[in-house]
Amino acid sequence: MPQFDFAHVLWPQLAWLAVFFAVLYFGVVRMTLPKLGKVMDAREQSISGDLATAKAAKATADEIDAQYHAEMGRSRDEARSAIAAAKAAAAKSTEASLAKAGAKADEALADAEARIAKAVSKAEGALADAAAESAQAIVAKLTGVEPKLDAAKSAVSARA
Repeated sequence: MPQFDFAHVLWPQLAWLAVFFAVLYFGVVRMTLPKLGKVMDAREQSISGDLATAKAAKATADEIDAQYHAEMGRSRDEARSAIAAAKAAAAKSTEASLAKAGAKADEALADAEARIAKAVSKAEGALADAAAESAQAIVAKLTGVEPKLDAAKSAVSARA
């Protein structure tokens, strides 16, 4: 087999190997690697630009988030103070209504006490008159002499 005849074929094969190696090596190194380096540089620049844009967007988002939370805190504080003011106004209104109702109740109570006192004194007077008339009738029946109504009234009031 001629390919295994190393004594005659070795040097020409080594020469062709060296030629093809040099052509392929320099072809790859001189032509392909610069293009590949440009692609890698462009990709690195694109990625670093995207990262810078993302960092700027994150910083903006963080700032907006901080503003949002600050505004929400202010809004909560305003709402709490508005609720406290509304509660205070409602309490004041309720106290005023209770004071008016209490004054009306006190007035009605005083009116009722006056009517009761008047009714009691009227009832006591009617009772005293009835007792005087009864005493007059009892004395007339027992003694046969009818005493005067004024005397019977004075006797009943002296006993009471």
